[in-house]
Amino acid sequence: MQKNLHPSVIKFKEFVKNNPALIKEVRNGNSTWQEMYEDWFLLGEEDNRWEKLGAKTSSHVEPEEEIKGDWMSKILGSVQKMDPDQIQHYINNLSQALGAIQGVISQFQGNQSKPVQSKIEHKHPFSFRKD
Repeated sequence: MQKNLHPSVIKFKEFVKNNPALIKEVRNGNSTWQEMYEDWFLLGEEDNRWEKLGAKTSSHVEPEEEIKGDWMSKILGSVQKMDPDQIQHYINNLSQALGAIQGVISQFQGNQSKPVQSKIEHKHPFSFRKD
C-alpha cells in the first residue's frame, strides 16, 4: 500500500529510475536523497549538475498552458481546503504587521511627511477683559 505522494516526488522518483548514476552517488555517500531532491526541485532536470553525475537530462518541456492550468488548479484546491476563520486570522495578522511597518517607516521619516500646520491663534479682537 503506497501513500499518496506529492506529484513532484513521483516525478523525482521517475527521474532517479531513469538515472541509476544518482543511486550510486547516494550509496557512495557523496550526497543524500534530500540534497538530490532539493537540487532537482530547485534546479530542474536540465541543470549541468546532473550531467556531471552521469545522469541523462530530458528535453521534455511542458507546454506553458499546462503549467498555468496546473498552477491554477493547485491554487483553487488550496483555497477550497482553507478554513474561513483561519484566513480571517491571517488577514488580521497581516494587517497588524503592515500597520507596524508603516509606523516604523513614519518614525524614520520624522517631520518630513507630516503636513505643515499653521499655528494661528484665534485671539479675541478686543484686547480688554470683562470684569
